[in-house]
Amino acid sequence: MSNSAAWPKVAVVGAGAVGGYFGGMLARAGASVTFIGRPAFVDAVKKHGLFLDTLQFQEHVRIEASADLSAARGAEIVLFCVKTTDNTATAKALASILASNAIVVSLQNGVDNVEQILAAGIPKAEPCVVYVAASVPEPGHIKHVGRGDLVFGSNEAAKKVADLFSRASVSVRVVDNIQKELWAKLLANCAYNGVSALSRAKYGRIAADPQIWKLVEGLIVELLLVAKAVGIDLGSLEDPSESFALAKKIGTNMTEALSSTAQDLIRGKRTEIDSLNGFITRRGMALGIPTPLNHTVWSLIKLAESAAESASAATK
Repeated sequence: MSNSAAWPKVAVVGAGAVGGYFGGMLARAGASVTFIGRPAFVDAVKKHGLFLDTLQFQEHVRIEASADLSAARGAEIVLFCVKTTDNTATAKALASILASNAIVVSLQNGVDNVEQILAAGIPKAEPCVVYVAASVPEPGHIKHVGRGDLVFGSNEAAKKVADLFSRASVSVRVVDNIQKELWAKLLANCAYNGVSALSRAKYGRIAADPQIWKLVEGLIVELLLVAKAVGIDLGSLEDPSESFALAKKIGTNMTEALSSTAQDLIRGKRTEIDSLNGFITRRGMALGIPTPLNHTVWSLIKLAESAAESASAATK
């Protein structure tokens, strides 16, 4: 394990599955990491540590945790892992306490998070593409079932963060075209997240079902049309067959993954569907491109959210 003094101070804002896994890997390697999460998370990890239940190891990692965002003060790197619906409010609050040279790294689904973070007053923010299948069975318990790798841009700040994760034995890639990678991840999210949520099916079942796969291909084709109109260079992925193959590979590699959207619906929480199929639908409408399949998935998830909220209110 490395000496913590040799590491930059890190804060994880949003201690869910993604923040818990990647922040936990940094802490396990010896980095000084402070997690900001809900009181139940804070109580659990103060008693038992953060339990990383991964494919490679099971280990309790001792970490610092707080329910107060001010605990991020002094951080040199902030892993920004909140729901996309909370971007603006959280970024504005962080802007008032972070040093001007702090690097805020978006480990989130969607393609426009950094723009929102910067607009809220954060001076320096970097996108990161996340591939991990993980969940939180109970507060302080991170269950990892697939992948666990990150993609960064090639500028100096992004490379600094990429090196940090490499030291913590996290697989990283550094690329020149990060926008392409963000849209490739959006493609995967639009293909799987909503379908998994509506059916409660894991990725492996979706990829193996011929009828459902026709729906997935239709969702992807709509996204490709929108990406082309926006001017995104997707390289070989502009060929639908290449995009279908990428999506199939993800389903094959992450067979046991249940989408974060599905996990949110099961818990009665707000989803990030507005940043996924909803994003494609809105951009399509603005550009005059029909996106009926993405619109259907988006609308059904929003209806399910509303039903879950009503049921929750009725039990209170």
